[in-house]
Amino acid sequence: MNEDVNNNIPEEEELDNIIVLNDENGEEVPFEFLDLIEYDDEKYVVLLPVEEEESEDAGEVVILKVEDTESEDEESYVSVDDEDILSEVFDIFKEKFKDEFNFVDDED
Repeated sequence: MNEDVNNNIPEEEELDNIIVLNDENGEEVPFEFLDLIEYDDEKYVVLLPVEEEESEDAGEVVILKVEDTESEDEESYVSVDDEDILSEVFDIFKEKFKDEFNFVDDED
């Protein structure tokens, strides 16, 4: 689920929690880690793409499910297709960070 978020974190703090994922083309894409949410005995990460401010999707978060791998030191992030789960996870995120972000409802 992509939702609009206006991020007010100072630039120097943003660099401390950057993770790099590979997209479907194998290219590296940097994301800012915003939170880890537990919902229905599963874990989900909320990520903000590190991209140009002018991008039409600027400020939209990405929610991915955390899955364990064979290595204890690594996790795998997979996309979530269930819109209800995405909504619930995003609602939890919005409640936790209501004082830190200005959320914009997407009413398209």
